[in-house]
Parts: sequence; structure tokens; C-alpha cells
Amino acid sequence: MTGFVKFMNRSLVIHYLSKLLLCGSALFLLPCAVSLYYHENDIALVFFMTALIVAIISTPLAVIKPKNKQMYAREGLIIVALLWVIYPLIGALPFYISGEIPHFMDALFESISGFTTTGATILTDIEALSRGMLFWRSFTHWVGGMGVLVLAIAILPSSNDSMYLMRAECAGPQVGKIVPKGKNSAMYLYIIYAGLTVLTVIFLLLGGMPLFDSVCHAMGAAGTGGFGIKNEGIAYYNSAYIDGVLTVSMILFGVNFSIFYFMIIRRFKDIIKNTELKVYFAVIAAATGLIMLNIYPIYNSVGKCFRYAVFQVSSIMTSTGYGTADYTNWPEFSQMILMILMFVGACAGSTGGGLKVQRIIIMFKSAVKSIKKTLSPKSVNIVKSDDKAMDVETVHGVHAYIIIYIGLFFASMLIISLNNADFATTFSSVSTCINNIGPGLNRVGPSENFSFFSDLSKTVLSIDMLLGRLECFPLIILFSPSVWRRKF
Repeated sequence: MTGFVKFMNRSLVIHYLSKLLLCGSALFLLPCAVSLYYHENDIALVFFMTALIVAIISTPLAVIKPKNKQMYAREGLIIVALLWVIYPLIGALPFYISGEIPHFMDALFESISGFTTTGATILTDIEALSRGMLFWRSFTHWVGGMGVLVLAIAILPSSNDSMYLMRAECAGPQVGKIVPKGKNSAMYLYIIYAGLTVLTVIFLLLGGMPLFDSVCHAMGAAGTGGFGIKNEGIAYYNSAYIDGVLTVSMILFGVNFSIFYFMIIRRFKDIIKNTELKVYFAVIAAATGLIMLNIYPIYNSVGKCFRYAVFQVSSIMTSTGYGTADYTNWPEFSQMILMILMFVGACAGSTGGGLKVQRIIIMFKSAVKSIKKTLSPKSVNIVKSDDKAMDVETVHGVHAYIIIYIGLFFASMLIISLNNADFATTFSSVSTCINNIGPGLNRVGPSENFSFFSDLSKTVLSIDMLLGRLECFPLIILFSPSVWRRKF
């Protein structure tokens, strides 16, 4: 056992997982309180019993401290990967126990979709759910949106280990700039995160949206998740103001959180020269303009075209997945733009999904470097970001991720094709899950759902959502046999 502890500190992993699960048990108390407020006593009891069961199971192991407290990057990665598997499992319990989602695979799919901030749903009638359960769905978005980013810093005592783990969530050389060093890093992140969420709630209230609706939609926008509480989605409110508030909110939560910290400490030069931020807004502007031109014959109004185009572009690119219009009825050109945006994604260090803008920039610059090197073999071409040279490991890491991503994508498509759905449905269902978007095309469009898939397909899509949220590596490492061996 001594040899095993040397290479894998199992007792420390169990201890941290137990502590985190004990903290997680408290999460159920908030929807419990919401259920009580709306006199849903049976639902409140479900949440309370779930919290109690999780607390009873996790407390003994959380109290016992391991003898060896040394933690390395591998332990941190294993803790994060296991936690992202366990949290959705316990998160599915209220859905299943209450009977509101009677099939456990469906309950688990909904829970994973919530925590990974994907927003894909198996529900055919969202409004049939109780208020407490609707709140829980949106709350999983809010918890999952910042979860891994904060967890990376909070559970690791070494800042170097924290940065190593952060790269499982955020690509590129900007990871170390997200928050200041020290134990208060998680607090800084949550202050920014909670502050922006509260502002979104306030502005939605000013637009006439009820408090419950405002809180749920603000949490969905903050986590860039997109679970709605109405069958018609955001279109139910039919308000240009509400569309505008959510559009701005989604765009802001798709920005690297280091930008907000730089604003607080008045490091405006770092914001101005940030290449990723410039490209992020440029892509949103270009996509919005192109779609506006393409859908103008449908609406015959520049104002409506802008309203629907910028909302949908922001929603898809930030991986939120809210909808104000059924874009599957738009021309093919507009649908293809939105499909491309699913893969581009938001900024590194944000709550958004996709490949991330930073990775796209690195791949583009790396390709340009390779072309220049072919034309001038003796020339020295360095890949730079914000006027700083990137190390070779970072560039190679992006290439490795893309290769793994493509392999997993096509493997998933092959399995999903067993459902015999049309190509657009199969392709977009995998695209939207592995990129944590939510809605896709055709049978998984913004006005549809994922209920028709088989349990096998739902399992594969659930794994894709986890792979997308953790950016593949932690989950792959979790199932790597070498991690659990006594020796390398």
C-alpha cells in the first residue's frame, strides 16, 4: 500500500471528494427552500432527504484526515473528474425520486446537461415540472458554470498544480492570468460571477419579468447553460428589452474572467491588447451581420433581424442555447454559420463551451507559421499571443486536444447513427453536446428535445457533455489504467 500511496494518494482523493460532496449536500437546501415557499412540500422533502443522505454518506470520510497530505497534479485531475461524474449522479436523484422524470437515464441526462451547462433536455413539457425542480435545473447551470474553474484553485494547495489543472478547463497561455495568486482566488472569481448574475436579475426585473423567472434565466445565462422554464423558451416573453438584456449577459459571461479582474484593478492596457477578446467580438459582429442580411427577406425589418440574429449568435457562440426564434426555419446559410459558431465557442477562462476562441487563434497562427516555414525553411517563426511568444508545449497541447476531440466526435457520431435519424440531427446532436451548446438542428432543434434517443445514445451524449465540459483530458485520465497502477 505504501508504494500505491507514493504514486496515487488514494486516501487524499477520497478525503477531498468527501469534503466536496459534504459541501454539495448543502446545494439541495436552496431548491428545498424554494419548494417550501411555493407550498410544494413533497418536492421540498425530496430535496431535504437527498441532502441528508449525501451528508450522512460523506461526513465520516470527510472528517478522517489522511496521513499523507501531499497532492500532485494527477490527484487534482482525478478529484475533478470523479467529482464531475458523482455530482450529476446525485443531482439526478431529485428528478428521479420525485417521479417528475421517472426514467433514471433521462434524469441523469438532464442532470449532466445541467451541471455541464449544456442545456440539452429530454423534457417534452417543461412547464409540467414543479417550481422547485425548475429552480434546481437552472441552479445546476449556475453551480456548473464556475465549478471546475474555482475547484481547480480551491482544492490544490500549490499554485503551480492549480494552473496545471486549470488547463483542463481553459486552453491557451492566459490561464495563469485568470485570477490573482493565493487562497482568495476562488472568492474573487465568485464575487465577479455572482455580481454579474445579480445584475442580470435586476435588469430582467426592470423589464417586467417575474422574480422567479428572472433568477432562473439569469443563472442559465451566467452558467451559459440555457435551461428555460417555458416551453416556448425566451420567445414566451416577446420582449426586445429582455432579449437585449440576455444578449449582453451571455456575451459578458463568454468573456475570459481575467478581463473583469483587469477592469477591477485598472489594468486597461492588458484588456486593450487582448487578441482573444478582439477576435471574440469580431466574430460575433461578423456572424450577426451576415445572418441579418440572410434573414432579412423573412422579417423585412432591420430591427427584428438584428434582434434575432445577435441573440442567436450570442446564445450559440457562448454555448448558452437560449432561443427567441426557431433558426431551423432560417436559410441554410444562417444555419451553417450557427453550426460553425458551435465549434468556435467562447473565450478561454469563461463559463462558455466549444473549442474556445483562444484555441482557434493558436491553430490559425500555427498554420501560418507552418506555411512560412515551408516557403522559407531557414526562417524563424514564433507563434505569439498578445505580443508574447508561446511555448512549444502549449501549441502541441492544442494540437493534441484537437486530434482527441475529432476522434471522440466521430466515434460518438458512429454510435448515435444507430438511431437512424437524419444526418443533420445526428451531426448536430453530437456537436451540441460535446460543445455544451444545447439545441442543434432538425429533431434536436431549439423547439425540439432529445427524448427520442435510445438509452445508449443518451449515455454517449452524456459522456460527450462531460468530455466537453472538462475538455477531454481529466475524464480520459480517469479511465486510463496507468493512473490506478502501483507503478508507472
